[in-house]
Amino acid sequence: MSETLLDALQYYGAAAATFAALIVSLNLGERWTGWAFVIFVTSSLALIAWGFLQSDSEGIGWQNIALLCINCVGVYRHLIRKKPGDPAAAQE
Repeated sequence: MSETLLDALQYYGAAAATFAALIVSLNLGERWTGWAFVIFVTSSLALIAWGFLQSDSEGIGWQNIALLCINCVGVYRHLIRKKPGDPAAAQE
């Protein structure tokens, strides 16, 4: 595997997770938090690939499989699920 690709996956995963955490910490609202979880999903995917393609890094891969599941819950809760009392939910 190309060392450049592995570096890109590793550093993208780290930078994207940091940026998403910043967005969540700013508490900018439901929609912003939902998009932060989308960024977390991309970070997890990059780090899963890096973890299993880089020798001796499988632990990061497995950790990010768990984080991917958690992040998908965040995407669902903040971007997909309609809450009771939400005008968009009442129209259905």
